[in-house]
Amino acid sequence: MDNSQKLTGRAKLSYALGAVGKDMVYMLSASYVLYYFQDLLGVAPIAMGIILMVARVFDAFNDPIMGVIVAKTKTRWGKFRPWLLIGTLTNAVVLYLMFAAPPAMDAAGLVAYAAVFYILWGVTYTMMDIPYWSMIPAFTEGGRERENLTTLARTSAGVGSAIITVFTMMFVPKLGELFAAADAGNKAIEIEGFKWFSLIVAALFVLFTVLTCLNVKEKSTAEMKTVSVGQMFRALIQNDQAMTVTIAIVLINTSIYITSNLVIYFFKYDFGTTGWNDAYVLFNMFGGAMQVLSMMVMYPLLRRKFTSLQIFYICLGMAVAGYAVLLGLAFTSMSVVYVLFIPAFFIFSANGMLTVITTVFLANTVDYGELKNNRRDESVIFSMQTFVVKLASGIAALAASICLSVNHLQAGTEVSEADKLVDWSLGVAESAKVGLRMTMTIIPIVGLLVAVFWFRKKFILTDEKVREVAAEVAARRAESAPDGENG
Repeated sequence: MDNSQKLTGRAKLSYALGAVGKDMVYMLSASYVLYYFQDLLGVAPIAMGIILMVARVFDAFNDPIMGVIVAKTKTRWGKFRPWLLIGTLTNAVVLYLMFAAPPAMDAAGLVAYAAVFYILWGVTYTMMDIPYWSMIPAFTEGGRERENLTTLARTSAGVGSAIITVFTMMFVPKLGELFAAADAGNKAIEIEGFKWFSLIVAALFVLFTVLTCLNVKEKSTAEMKTVSVGQMFRALIQNDQAMTVTIAIVLINTSIYITSNLVIYFFKYDFGTTGWNDAYVLFNMFGGAMQVLSMMVMYPLLRRKFTSLQIFYICLGMAVAGYAVLLGLAFTSMSVVYVLFIPAFFIFSANGMLTVITTVFLANTVDYGELKNNRRDESVIFSMQTFVVKLASGIAALAASICLSVNHLQAGTEVSEADKLVDWSLGVAESAKVGLRMTMTIIPIVGLLVAVFWFRKKFILTDEKVREVAAEVAARRAESAPDGENG
């Protein structure tokens, strides 16, 4: 890369907007597709869990193949931006259709509809997500420059996630009331609201990605050596640090996604009362704010005094502590949502910083892989990020669906409509509430502790080691460059 041509402020802002739109779409799907099909449309929770898990197994083959396709792409617009735009346009359409399922379909039809569109959503999301993240190593040479760009993108992605976390259930009921029939019930209003909200999110997604494609120019002209799928998997296995990071990402994200999938049920069926949605929105508003502030303020402050690896362990400790506090509070007579802000502070703050740190770690494994395997595979490495994040959401959704099935938590099955107007949580067995609380706290604690032990045993790319690797890679390139190109 020509270091004399730095990214402009406009290019950085456009790249950041792309991350905002991308993660708005992802968070809407990851957090609400189970709730939409299972609780509102009545699809059996186990059926939804299987659909989500099967889709992720399919992605195990689709994501790496997409990485190879991106590496082989040669156009006048570069190798990344064409796929970024194509993937965004198709994913936006699929997202809207996924949340616009015809409510009148029978059970079998709804299961088929959910399966088809969720798998299509995963495929089209991969088409744009891999080229988006693969652009980072192409823009940077490692070290602080790469970390700063990665932090910007991940912070912006966190903003996108926070927007969905805060505003979804604030606007879904309002949009539903605006467009649903005058005599529609609560469930029909939510169904209609999700359709229109997904349309708004899809439109913003397309707008932000178009700005990214227009203003971010690909500066790396080096040819990326393409490999077969078999060679690629072998390369990933040989890059032990990339595998270490990806396994840690699976553990961390699965733990957090289990809670994010179940928290709406916690407020609806455990916290209860007709004000459950207001309490849920308030909780998410606080959590979303903490997630963004942790990336924009807390992480930079901690980075001044601690290494990335030290902050990583601090965050895991914060998350475990937050879940422990949440578990304790869940067995008290909860009546005020503000008390839940205590565990929310630790969990959401840790999650925000972890999204930045794990992406930095993964980006650093690109240099490590080049040094070890004599091949620089940005798309291959970053295809793993897409895959493991979606795999984590699939595992989490399956765990959540089993919890919902075992505890019989579904709209319309627990009490009469008249009783639900008074208190949503009436008729829900105490054992079901206990099962819900245990699933959304104890399982995440176990997953996070396993991530701690795994990382301490396997990870070697400290800040010092990263600098050493970058220096060795630069020296090797200088040695192999033709005469006259070493400057």
